[in-house]
Amino acid sequence: MKRRWTAACAAWMTAAALTLPVQGAGVAVDAQPLSAEHGWIEDGTSYITLRGLSERSGYALEWDGTQARLSGAGLELSATPGALYVTVNGRALYVEQGVPVTDGKIYLPLRVVAQATGGALRWEAETGTAHLDTTAAVPAASYPEEDLYWLSRVISAESRGESLLGQIAVGNVVLNRVASPEYPDTIREVVFDTRNGVQFEPTVNGTIYDAPTDSAVTAAKLCLEGADVVGDCLYFFAPALSAGSWIVNNRDYYGTIGCHRFYR
Repeated sequence: MKRRWTAACAAWMTAAALTLPVQGAGVAVDAQPLSAEHGWIEDGTSYITLRGLSERSGYALEWDGTQARLSGAGLELSATPGALYVTVNGRALYVEQGVPVTDGKIYLPLRVVAQATGGALRWEAETGTAHLDTTAAVPAASYPEEDLYWLSRVISAESRGESLLGQIAVGNVVLNRVASPEYPDTIREVVFDTRNGVQFEPTVNGTIYDAPTDSAVTAAKLCLEGADVVGDCLYFFAPALSAGSWIVNNRDYYGTIGCHRFYR
C-alpha cells in the first residue's frame, strides 16, 4: 500500500504545487480567459467561481438552497458553503479554509478543481495566467476499498464525536505510519501492529469492527486524497484517557485538536 499511497500523494501534490506569484493575474479554462469576477489570483493562490467554471467548461450548475452542484461529462460535484470539502463522484476533496462564498458566488482554489476534474494546470509567465485544461476524463478514487475500510474504522473508533478536522488528524497519523520505515506498509497492518505493544486500543476492545460513522468515512476519503492537518505526526493520545507518558517524554509536541494531542 505504501507505494500506492506515495503515488497518489505525488499526483495530488503535482496539482497543489501551482504556486502563482503574480497578484491580480488571470485564470483561463480550456484556453478561454475568465473575467476578473470569476477567476483571480490572491496571495499566490488561484481561484475560480463555480459559475465561471460552468460557463467555460459546459458543466451544468444548480443551487438547491444548501449546496451548489456541477454536473456533466462524467462529473458530479457538490459544494456546501463553509464545508471543509467538496464531494466529487463519491470522492471527498479537502478545502483547507472551507468552501468560500463572496457576494453570493461560491468559488474554489483552482488546484481543488483540477483534482476534481482531472484537469491539467499550467502557469503562463508571459501573460500571468493560470491555465486549467478540463478535457481529460474525470478520475475515480485511486485508493483500494480495503484501505478505506480500515482507515474509516480506526478513525471512527478513535475519534467518534470529534470534529471532522480532528478525525482527519487521526487518519493522518495512520497514513504517516504507513509511509514511515518504522512501521508496517499497509493501513491494516499499522492498525493491528503490536510489535511495541498495542498501538490502537479499539483493536483490543473490539470497536474497530463497528460500522464507521459517516463523518469518519468522509475523513478517511479526505486523508486518502491527500488532506493533511498535522504534518508528519506519528503519535496522538487523549489526556482524559491516558497520561501518554512515553510520547510526552520522547516525542515533539505538534498541537491539540479536540480531545487529542498530536506529536511528531
